[in-house]
Amino acid sequence: MRIVVLHPIFIVSALIAAFCAAPAAARNDDVVSSTFDAYSLSAPTPLVVVVCHGFGCRYRTEVGFSPADRARLAQIMGAGRKSPEAERQAVGVAGAWFDRRVGHSAGTQRRVARAGYKHMNDAGQFDCIDTSRNITSLLLVLDQLKLLRHHSVEVPKARGYLIDGRPPHVTAVLSEKKSGTAWTIDSWTRGYGEKPEIMQLERWMTLD
Repeated sequence: MRIVVLHPIFIVSALIAAFCAAPAAARNDDVVSSTFDAYSLSAPTPLVVVVCHGFGCRYRTEVGFSPADRARLAQIMGAGRKSPEAERQAVGVAGAWFDRRVGHSAGTQRRVARAGYKHMNDAGQFDCIDTSRNITSLLLVLDQLKLLRHHSVEVPKARGYLIDGRPPHVTAVLSEKKSGTAWTIDSWTRGYGEKPEIMQLERWMTLD
C-alpha cells in the first residue's frame, strides 16, 4: 500500500481539467487518458488500482486485487449476463463491494454520502472527483476481465459550472452497447458500502 499527498496547487489545476468537455463515446485508452492523466494516476489493472480520496484525489492509495477478489467480481457480475438492466444492477453490487474492499486500505470506512466543504480536510472522505475516478477504475477492471457484456466504459461526465447556478458534480458513466443510452454510476451520493446511484445520464444532467 502506498499513500501519496498532493500539493493544493496541483489539485486546483486538476479540478479545472476534470470539468472540461469529453467525447460522448470513447475507447478505453481515451477513457484512461481523459480520466487519469490529469492526475498523474496509473491506469487501473486487474492486479492493482489507485484509490483517490481526501478530495480532488489529493491522497491516493494503491490497492492490490487478489485472485479471490477477481473471482468475487466474476461471481457478482455473473448475475448480470442476461440483460443490460441486470448488468447495471450487478455493477451496483460490484460498486458496493469495491467500496468495502478498498475502505480499510484507504481509511475511508467512515465516508459519508455527499461529502462537502466541511469534509475537505478529511483524508477519509470522497468528493465526486474521487468517486468518479474510483468507479471508473472499477469499471475498467471489469471490462479488462471481460465481465461487461452489455456496456462500454465512458469518460466521466460533469454538470454544473457555478455560473449556471448549479454546483459542479462529476460521475462515472457506462453506455449501453445496443441502444447507446448512457448511464451514470454515482457513488458520491451514497455512503460507505452502499450501492452507487444509477440513472440515465440525460436525467442526471438535469439535477442540481
